[in-house]
Amino acid sequence: MEEYYEYFKAVHIIFVVSWMAGLFYGVRLFIYHTEANDRPELEKNILQKEFTKIEGRLWNIITIPAMCLTIVAGGLMYYTRFDFLVTQNWMWVKIAFVILLIIYHFICQGIMKQLRNGVFKFSSNQLRLWNEVATILLVAIVFTVILKSAVNWIYGLLGLIAFSVIIMMAVKIYKRYREKK
Repeated sequence: MEEYYEYFKAVHIIFVVSWMAGLFYGVRLFIYHTEANDRPELEKNILQKEFTKIEGRLWNIITIPAMCLTIVAGGLMYYTRFDFLVTQNWMWVKIAFVILLIIYHFICQGIMKQLRNGVFKFSSNQLRLWNEVATILLVAIVFTVILKSAVNWIYGLLGLIAFSVIIMMAVKIYKRYREKK
């Protein structure tokens, strides 16, 4: 079965890309859905109905299947090279970040259900910040996999914190820019 490892890895990468695209675009739709509240009543109702439909399609047709296939392909990769879990400490770090990404996915799904029911707990700016959590997790996962190092925790953690601060500052700057317009 080990001869199929590279095929499983290719499938895994393809569906990771699809999953991340669904997460990024989904939260972007949540932002627009929330901002529709500021529109006149008729326009607001039309937009929110349309966003609910688009979000549901994105989630059910792309995001959930991509997450499931990512996990299955990743599981098959571990199955064919089980020694990775035993000999490669970085793999446990990656798995931890993936678990966080799965939790993020289900929190997003909860936000989508709230929006569908007319419950708006987050401002568009809070959702913009929330959208960056997926970016931070993606960066953490990619760097862990490429560098294959769980040893340099301090540098990795400091880099991740710095990256997070830069992203959050960019969101704040963008908010100020939007408010000036």
